[in-house]
Amino acid sequence: MNENRADKEWIMRGICCAAMVLAAVGPANAVDTTANAIKIDDGSFKCIRQMTPVRHFYVDNLRGDINATLAAANAPKGAIYPEGSVIQLVPTEAMVKREKGFSPATGDWEFFELDVSKNGSHIHKRGFAEVNNRFGKNCFACHAPARQPWDFVCESGHGCAPIPIDHTMTGALQRSDPRCGAEALQPGDTTALWKLRGMVVIGSVVNWVKSLF
Repeated sequence: MNENRADKEWIMRGICCAAMVLAAVGPANAVDTTANAIKIDDGSFKCIRQMTPVRHFYVDNLRGDINATLAAANAPKGAIYPEGSVIQLVPTEAMVKREKGFSPATGDWEFFELDVSKNGSHIHKRGFAEVNNRFGKNCFACHAPARQPWDFVCESGHGCAPIPIDHTMTGALQRSDPRCGAEALQPGDTTALWKLRGMVVIGSVVNWVKSLF
């Protein structure tokens, strides 16, 4: 792995929740073993660009019903996503719609933090209210305003507080997903990735200082 690729993977691992809700109620590694349960493991998460694009993010459906997921994502007044829906803004974070009643407090969403490399995905963290990102931030408070009618999915105009990274930065992360093979970088992506790296370093230092007091 070359230095640039290592830097990009490190950036992805450090990016804040990036519009994905990492919250719910229940044990951090809860797994539903009922017959109807959606099987979710490392292999459930693939190259983000192999998913279906919707505006600035990507969607999939682990039950194979991508049309229903797209209908919800494109509903102008909001809609409840169907079971099996996967939403990703950046390669290292995902939200998956679980079976009805799985987690009523979060609309049945389960949330994942991923490690990604050219070898695939690894679930670094999954779970609910106690799940935080690598900066120790719990995103539930940020995304709660989008509960109704947007089913917790944050976009412009959904009531969520703005995140500190823009579409240029998230697009650069999407186009440099190491699981996809060759990068598909566009002009300006390298600069955007370096800006992200600086933000990650600054955020890590600030949180370390806060931990001292």
